Amino acid sequence: MQSLNLDLGERSYSIHIGSNLLSQPSLILPLLTGKQVLIVSNTQVAPLYLEQLSSSLSQAKPDLNVQTCILPDGEAYKTLATLEKIWDKLLNEGFNRKATLIALGGGVVGDMTGFAAACYQRGINFIQIPTTLLSQVDSSVGGKTGVNHPLGKNMLGAFWQPSLVLADTQVLKTLPSRELAAGIAEIIKYGLLGDLVFLEWLENNMAGLIKGDSQLLAEAIARSCQSKADIVAEDEREGGKRALLNLGHTFGHAIETEMGYGQWLHGEAVACGMWLAADLSRRLGWLTLAEVERVEKILLAANLPVKPPEEMTLASFLKHMAVDKKNIDGQLRLILLKQLGQAELVEFNKLPLLEECITDALTKTHSL
Repeated sequence: MQSLNLDLGERSYSIHIGSNLLSQPSLILPLLTGKQVLIVSNTQVAPLYLEQLSSSLSQAKPDLNVQTCILPDGEAYKTLATLEKIWDKLLNEGFNRKATLIALGGGVVGDMTGFAAACYQRGINFIQIPTTLLSQVDSSVGGKTGVNHPLGKNMLGAFWQPSLVLADTQVLKTLPSRELAAGIAEIIKYGLLGDLVFLEWLENNMAGLIKGDSQLLAEAIARSCQSKADIVAEDEREGGKRALLNLGHTFGHAIETEMGYGQWLHGEAVACGMWLAADLSRRLGWLTLAEVERVEKILLAANLPVKPPEEMTLASFLKHMAVDKKNIDGQLRLILLKQLGQAELVEFNKLPLLEECITDALTKTHSL
């Protein structure tokens, strides 16, 4: 097991990465703040791992009151209506403010459980046990929680840090190949935005990663989590540097919102968004064509899309990008690449260049 620490003073917590961690209740029990535990999962994950987690906790500490809440699966259900199911369960079971919520699932479950914890009785303890690669390397770390709105992704939420993140690599063995690729997109992001050595490592090891090699995945997860932990420790509430973690996300969220949440997986939309960010950076004179092709090559090697969906238009991109959370007073702000391994938050006012970039992306194949 590898252990990292996210240093946030009194809100600091550990990130444990390893195999079969679900069967080690000793990692979880010290972080419980009371005797009431609600495990939140979904219809996809619960049949696989809920009993294992629930039983290990109950057997290790018989006086625990362990309850469960099963949500429907998918990004389409990341809504306030679904969130209320968690609060209903907490209230019906008489859970108090010393209760602990445990998120057992992917990014949707983690985001909703964290938001429920942030709001219930003005804030209770919660633990992240992410079961997808994407959630293990990104959404479970850093305290961003929330739900989607029909007009924008993750527009309703709160910063609420977990007390522990438990990334069990064993659960990735049941992950579909498409979900695995979506997680690799976020891993590639860390190399592009701030770690060229890691990007080169990914290029050299991509064949093994997409095949699910356990050792390579554990290394990629650890390096990704360390990168995110370092950034969040500097900028917990995204006042500056943390915005760099949104590389590709402004374009990607536009795709997810227009297509309907869940049609494109988050990592797929981000991958396409990173290609668009790289190409726009080239048009600003920051990247060469060869460097953009390098970005394209690693994304394609990970079985990720680099071309927007045919249903998208220039107008739909611009409409959704205009309501991005990074924008301030109507000013579009994008994460672009000054060079590979160095991202920068840019107040972008060269609209014709952006329109040209998007239009070309919609009409070209981009195959190497």
